Amino acid sequence: MSLQTTSEAVQDAPKHSRIAAIDVLRGIALIAMASYHFTWDLDHFQYIEPGTTAVGGWKIYARCIASTFLFLVGVSLFLAHGRQIRWPSFWKRFAIVALAALAVTAVTFFTDRNNLIFFGILHEIALASLLGLAFLRLPAVLTAIVAAAIIAAPYYLRSGFFDHPALWWVGLSATNPRSDDYVPLFPWFGAVLAGIAVTKFASSAGLLARLGTWTPGNWSKPLTFLGRHSLAFYLIHQPLLYGGVSLYSQFWPGEAQLRQCQVMCEQTHDDKFCSNYCACAFDALKADKTQYSTQEAFNEHVADVASTCTAATESKMEGGQQ
Repeated sequence: MSLQTTSEAVQDAPKHSRIAAIDVLRGIALIAMASYHFTWDLDHFQYIEPGTTAVGGWKIYARCIASTFLFLVGVSLFLAHGRQIRWPSFWKRFAIVALAALAVTAVTFFTDRNNLIFFGILHEIALASLLGLAFLRLPAVLTAIVAAAIIAAPYYLRSGFFDHPALWWVGLSATNPRSDDYVPLFPWFGAVLAGIAVTKFASSAGLLARLGTWTPGNWSKPLTFLGRHSLAFYLIHQPLLYGGVSLYSQFWPGEAQLRQCQVMCEQTHDDKFCSNYCACAFDALKADKTQYSTQEAFNEHVADVASTCTAATESKMEGGQQ
């Protein structure tokens, strides 16, 4: 998510000074992002209700996190280049983020092509940083108006014209493509422009100077550290979390398998039947210590367990009804 780590104040703050509050806010957003991704991992391995992170409060939570990071991209872009675009620094940061985005696409291409991340948060940050340069000299009010228009665009500019895969990055297709991380230009570039506009207002009002004088206590050091190394944290945290949950599932797979069984069973039977059937099947598979030489042999065993537990569950249900 936000990977613009430069927080240098301009105009009303000392040159090359960092604003600690921005690093702290970015660090908080990174922790929030990690909490969401950990929940997503639990969802993926079916340790929680399937689809939990895609609806309701979790969906809103994810959008708030992404919006915060992109807003901070706009803030950092103005702080770093609002007085004068420092091209060497800009191109270095742009290249790092762009290469990281391509790496994410390459990894997901080989690991989960059905949910390919072709334009995720890193891709959006790279493109938005480049486009955002055009707004650094524009009036804050105009930048804010454009930001609002871009955020609202998907509500009135969606068209089948953008359904071609080559245009999915725009974000105006009739239906959103499938991806584990889809952060297109519209509406998300609006959050970056909002960050630029707000920082312009804050600069002209003298708020940046005041914010720059704030010195947090020792409690902020972990957050500040994360905020200053956001790209590294972003690239490392999810592989570690996903790998940890995956490893856990290899040794304690019961909850995930039982939930998956329950979901599949409920497509043809009622909740009570499925609870009894899945408990029977899980206990039987867990108790079996046989080392099967082939997948076919194991599949035959699973079929036998399914048949036995179906009969046992039906008998139990019939006995309970008498």
